[in-house]
Amino acid sequence: MASTSGEEEGVRPGVEVLLSDSLHLVRGARVGLITNHTGIDAQGVSSIDRLAQAPEVELVALFSPEHGIRGEEEGGVTIEGDRDARTGLPIHSLYGETRKPTPGMLEGVDILLFDIQDVGARYYTYVSTMALAMEAAGEAGIPFVVLDRPNPIGGTAVQGNILDPAYSTFVGLHPVPMRHGMTPGELARLYVGEFGIEVELHVVPVEGWRRGMLFHETGLPWVPPSPNMPSEESAL
Repeated sequence: MASTSGEEEGVRPGVEVLLSDSLHLVRGARVGLITNHTGIDAQGVSSIDRLAQAPEVELVALFSPEHGIRGEEEGGVTIEGDRDARTGLPIHSLYGETRKPTPGMLEGVDILLFDIQDVGARYYTYVSTMALAMEAAGEAGIPFVVLDRPNPIGGTAVQGNILDPAYSTFVGLHPVPMRHGMTPGELARLYVGEFGIEVELHVVPVEGWRRGMLFHETGLPWVPPSPNMPSEESAL
């Protein structure tokens, strides 16, 4: 199992792979992007900026999860809609009046992308946002693309109880273990294959990641996904 650095392994998040060899997924389409401050490339450049500047990508809308698009709000704080200062694009909140994209939010969007760093624990809400957005995309008849990222606490250990579906909430939608051992893209495939979400799903892989890697071994920059998750150790 690999334990060498990301620099040696060439770990690249899904957004880089999309732009280098998978542009056919978004070419000619109006793109909506679910992301926050963790959506960055290996050099720390925002996925919003990367996609907005790509000549073959027409980025038309942004969607923000819990903690806001910059990750500065505390847990449970309602997020308001906004406009991105750099690109001028509308930011639709998925942690305000609704936690699922509405038909109005998806009007004029041909394909929905997800690019957020998860922490590997079932009750972290970013993957719940992903699941509800997948449902919305399926209902709207548009494809859903996950720009995959590493599981920061590794993909070999699976631990803890499995959620009882009777207690499904936004902090645990589906019956997976507490430490699920999957990337967001793998979770998305599970949601489709085992939990009945109907959507045209594509996963752009994180290149070079090995299941035995912890986040510091990827060589990618750690960005606290939320205020109370300042480090890899916090996730562990």
